[in-house]
Amino acid sequence: MRPGLFDTPGPRGRRRQRVANAAVVAVVLVAIGYAIWQFSEQGQLAGAKWATFRLWSTWKFLLKGLWFSVYAALGTALVGGVLGLTLAVARLSRLTPLRWMAGTYVEIMRTVPALLLIYLTLFGLPKYGINLPLYWKLVLPLAASGAATIAEVIRAGIGSIPAGQSEAGLALGLRASQVMRKVLIPQGIRRVTPSLVSEAVSILKNTSLGYVVSYYELLFSGKILANYTHVLIQTYLVVAVIYLVVNGSLSKWARVLQARVDARLSGTDRRRTRGRTTHTPTAPVVPMIP
Repeated sequence: MRPGLFDTPGPRGRRRQRVANAAVVAVVLVAIGYAIWQFSEQGQLAGAKWATFRLWSTWKFLLKGLWFSVYAALGTALVGGVLGLTLAVARLSRLTPLRWMAGTYVEIMRTVPALLLIYLTLFGLPKYGINLPLYWKLVLPLAASGAATIAEVIRAGIGSIPAGQSEAGLALGLRASQVMRKVLIPQGIRRVTPSLVSEAVSILKNTSLGYVVSYYELLFSGKILANYTHVLIQTYLVVAVIYLVVNGSLSKWARVLQARVDARLSGTDRRRTRGRTTHTPTAPVVPMIP
């Protein structure tokens, strides 16, 4: 059985969910229609307002900003992923001081805004003679903030693995550190891969804070384009659509991965249940001691 906070809804619950979803979709469509009508009334849909987006040079400029956003997100995911994995293992350690320090870091970073960390990197570190390159002024604060969430996701994945996996590894003569490295971490990360992909969406969105350090990313490129062409609303609408397409694709991929993980875990649970009901051991199995 898949663990969860709520039971699977029955026929009446699913019917209510469908009605609620339909109502939300209807409200969103009405809001979009009203916004389009307002834009039309104010002349914001006139062809002259969108003429600049018929030029390849405009799209090249925006796509360049998108690439730098992705580049910053990749650096943030790499640094934050390594730090998050280290924190997750530390939180599961038997050493109380190590577990306490990792827990303190996670709790603090989950409450401190990433924007504040960027300001500290931008204005605080130079006072001590540490002046990072522009790229790292954005990446390191985002990685430090995102590592706390990644650590909790990975820790939850490791905690969801049945205890029999650890016991089997220890019975084979592996040390506790080897069981963690070779058994628990790989399985735990596979289980939470959809959640890590969803976290990538948040990381990509947070790169829009690059304007604080004047890092050239998608939103900053949109700001430059709007100032140059004097078409503010149209530019930011196009930037919003680009974010919607990219992040929507990542979210869709996360849902596909989640469905695959759920199917695999359900199949594993069924095989275990069938094995317990059909297999009758004739004698206890005693592990060999090397």
